[in-house]
Amino acid sequence: MDSWFRSKWFVRVVSLAFAVFFYIFVTVDQNSVPNNGESTFPAGDETQNLETLDEVPVNIDIDSEKYVVSGVPEFVSVTLEGSAAVLQPTLRNRNFDVWVDLQGLEAGEHTVELQHDISDKLDVFIEPKRVDVVIEEKSTQEFQVKVDFINTDSMADGYELGDFEVSPQKVTITSAKSVIEKIGIVKAYVDVSGLDEAIDNREVPVNVYDSQGNELSVNVEPENVVISANITNPSKKVPVSVQTTGEPPKGYALSTISANVDEVEVFARSSILKDLEKVSTEEIDLADIKKSGTIETNLALPDGATVSNGKKVEVTVELEQTKVLEGVPIEIEGLQDDLEVAFKDPTNPEMKLTVTGKQSDIAELNREDFRVFIDVKDLEPGTHDVSINVESPDGLSVEPEFEQASIEINETS
Repeated sequence: MDSWFRSKWFVRVVSLAFAVFFYIFVTVDQNSVPNNGESTFPAGDETQNLETLDEVPVNIDIDSEKYVVSGVPEFVSVTLEGSAAVLQPTLRNRNFDVWVDLQGLEAGEHTVELQHDISDKLDVFIEPKRVDVVIEEKSTQEFQVKVDFINTDSMADGYELGDFEVSPQKVTITSAKSVIEKIGIVKAYVDVSGLDEAIDNREVPVNVYDSQGNELSVNVEPENVVISANITNPSKKVPVSVQTTGEPPKGYALSTISANVDEVEVFARSSILKDLEKVSTEEIDLADIKKSGTIETNLALPDGATVSNGKKVEVTVELEQTKVLEGVPIEIEGLQDDLEVAFKDPTNPEMKLTVTGKQSDIAELNREDFRVFIDVKDLEPGTHDVSINVESPDGLSVEPEFEQASIEINETS
């Protein structure tokens, strides 16, 4: 053993072993002490997490009093990679900004890189990374606001727009000079569908369009205008006409037909009332009516028109009925006592009467209600053609079988 200790190779091996042991001891001792609160494990052993944030807003750093900018996306996607200890608070709080720095750039086209203030302990990937922007000098101009009432055809029946007011009448628009030059019209839309009362201080947004009708994104001051409008309900009084179709059943005729109102007040738009001279009822089929009386029907109003008391009206129908009375005697009037009359044509002193009148008047008629006669006063003996006279109740139309009679007057023996 003494020879081992005296051997130079033995000393070298032992020295090497002590050196290795001491190195390991020092290394482990250093790694066992925390470093600024970070993990005690080597960075290369930490788990790396990857998260993507969509719709991260982009700010614009520029003199907004002097310039306007186009081409900057409203949102970008931001992907973050790093340890959970740093990543999770960043995701949770979102206490960072993404922006484009345009300070110091002149008007014109530029390609700029998006900036951020996210912790440098995370790897940050922004999509898109760069954007092409256009910087233009800001321009401000006043424009008249045109009010456009939409769905006027869908207003409550009979109503239409009257006078209106808009406040303010002009708005101030600010944007790039090139955009201001494109402005064709500035509008405020007012929806009046179903409207049946005045518009009182309704606030509506202002829209800006170019000459092609494309909406422009500009700054409008104020963004809304206030609209007030009168709503009118024009009216016109017109006569009522009863509309019929067909013919009464056989044996009947129409005597009179009339509505229970002579005229109605129609409410409608002026364009409808302008040419409206009367209002008819819906068609009444006379073939279905077999007796006089009252029926209910509707007024045939134009589309968009109304009447104050509703569309229903009562119509009174009076039918005429025809009745034939057979064998009505022909009386002789004015005959002298020493004369007599013989009928040649007709051969008998009687005839048929065809009577037409109101159904109520015809129902109880008989021959005794009529007087048929010839007047032979002052006639000498001989052959004569004389008129046949008919006396009947008022309101009847009488058609006699014969208009005149041929008679022979003789002296009595």
